[in-house]
Amino acid sequence: MTAFLFAVIVTAWGFTWYAIRVQVEMIPPELSIFWRFAAAALVMWLLLALLRKLEAVPLRRHRWFAIMGASLFGLNFVLIYSASQHIASGIVSVVFTMATVFNAFNQWVFFGKRPTARALAGATLGIGGIALLFGETFTHLEASGETALGVGLALAGTYVFSLGNLVSVRATATGTGLPNAVARGMTWGTLFMGIYLLATGHSFATPVTSAFFWSLAYLAIPGSVIGFMAYLSLVKRVGPDRAAYATVLFPLVALVVSTMLEGYHWTPGAIAGLPLILMGNVVIFARFPQRAPQAAVATKAP
Repeated sequence: MTAFLFAVIVTAWGFTWYAIRVQVEMIPPELSIFWRFAAAALVMWLLLALLRKLEAVPLRRHRWFAIMGASLFGLNFVLIYSASQHIASGIVSVVFTMATVFNAFNQWVFFGKRPTARALAGATLGIGGIALLFGETFTHLEASGETALGVGLALAGTYVFSLGNLVSVRATATGTGLPNAVARGMTWGTLFMGIYLLATGHSFATPVTSAFFWSLAYLAIPGSVIGFMAYLSLVKRVGPDRAAYATVLFPLVALVVSTMLEGYHWTPGAIAGLPLILMGNVVIFARFPQRAPQAAVATKAP
């Protein structure tokens, strides 16, 4: 089951980055996020009703669903979508692999689970890989400011996503089933984004084009309903640190899409940096077989 969830996440989220890029080229990031999670929440509520899985939830639990909505289905996406306006979507997905490092760090800060030597070594590799990945771009003064902003926004969004992982564990620990928690979290996230849009005077108007609707449909159903249900199920099964290991592979899908559809050009630094980032995650989270202790050989006295 764990391998199946892993495969679903990699497939569902591998293509979301390009759909995000399509959306932010047409409407503001905040509006795109509002419609994405409004549609995803509606689908979740309809599925729960049709399957007769709706649960009554005490009002006191909604504080966790609200925090979950703000972090997993709100602020993190505002930052990630904004990053996609400055750097290629495939690159944003690569920065997102740092969720593994952030999850390990946050578990240390909030739960007292100290990072191991492997975690520190992996983090060093990951940071070195990101430096190589963007090093050549930063040498061009005309692009360095925009690129730095994009990377910074992507890192900030990834960190908020990591905090949301921990909140999701707490939200479901109260006894609420995961689908019901996700439906309520998405609803809170949509509500927060709607309030923000109203407060800032944004219009809710959207373009009536096929590109807008297919990208919205993909982001809402495979990217949100299926992707988040699979990911948060994995978090519940194996913990936030190992679940974040799924972020290692879907950037490979995203970079292929970005290369084919966005004209992303691979530099020598990028070619060298990507394996370092992936290697850093492998060092932290891969399970290596341990050698069994040799059995003692009994000897008889002559």
